[in-house]
Amino acid sequence: MTSALPTSIDECEALLANGEYVSERSLASVLYLSLAMGKPLFLEGEAGVGKTEIAKVLANVLGRDLIRLQCYEGLDTASAVYEWNYAAQMIEIRLGEAAGGEDTGANDRATNNRAALARSIFDERFLIRRPLLEALTPRPNGPPILLIDELDRTDEPFEAYLLELLSDFQVSIPELGTIKAVEPPIVIITSNRTREIHDALKRRCLYHWVDYPDAARELEIVRLKAPGASEQLTAELVSFIQKLREKDLYKQPGIAETIDWANALTQLNAVSLNESNINDTLGTILKYQDDIAKIQGSEAADILAAIRSAAAE
Repeated sequence: MTSALPTSIDECEALLANGEYVSERSLASVLYLSLAMGKPLFLEGEAGVGKTEIAKVLANVLGRDLIRLQCYEGLDTASAVYEWNYAAQMIEIRLGEAAGGEDTGANDRATNNRAALARSIFDERFLIRRPLLEALTPRPNGPPILLIDELDRTDEPFEAYLLELLSDFQVSIPELGTIKAVEPPIVIITSNRTREIHDALKRRCLYHWVDYPDAARELEIVRLKAPGASEQLTAELVSFIQKLREKDLYKQPGIAETIDWANALTQLNAVSLNESNINDTLGTILKYQDDIAKIQGSEAADILAAIRSAAAE
């Protein structure tokens, strides 16, 4: 069932909480403004901090369809916007040629048949709608949530193509003309900041940096997402992760890794951290061998001793 858009920041916070997303007030504020003003929301931050999850939660709690465009290097309009069904068009052409071959009329009639055939093969029934065009299509449950995920992975020419879509919520198809959304989709754009996104695109959006959560919010998130973990284990692993993010690592663990670690340790029937289960499961939170080698052993023991000492005090 479709839900109405929030009419205040408090309602937006409640909406996210209803979808089991623990948000900061600043995030709820910019999300509310994005929904109220009909502007795309550009979310930037490290991988694993919950940017993509915001779009999923919105689609779930609002009862809207989620249309996701996963970006990658070399992404083009055929994969992102539309392409023609060439196989079906060829069949149409062959059928038209066969019908024309049976026609013994004048040359001008044959010319007219060819012109009609040329028009028919660029009909919408041969159009394959990719995510961006699909997001402009009217839906009975209201405009969809369009998630343009990891935009920084694409090339600058594709980024430039998005300007028309984000400005006027329309796309131009040479054979058909301009297709414009009756109701604009709710657009969420994410970036892991592997490269800078052009200012022209950012100007069309509201911006928010999604940072790593502080200890209190991370604790709340883990309790919500990994309810099977004991209270002691949850408190210790959150403290361990917070300390770990202070280290000089190639890739710091995000909240997604914290949740995975809590679930993994619960699966191993751990009720608290110890040197053994930390070293055995570091691959759950660290994804590079150099980082694992740096933390494994004495460094992990020192962090564990530090959080135990802090807890005792």
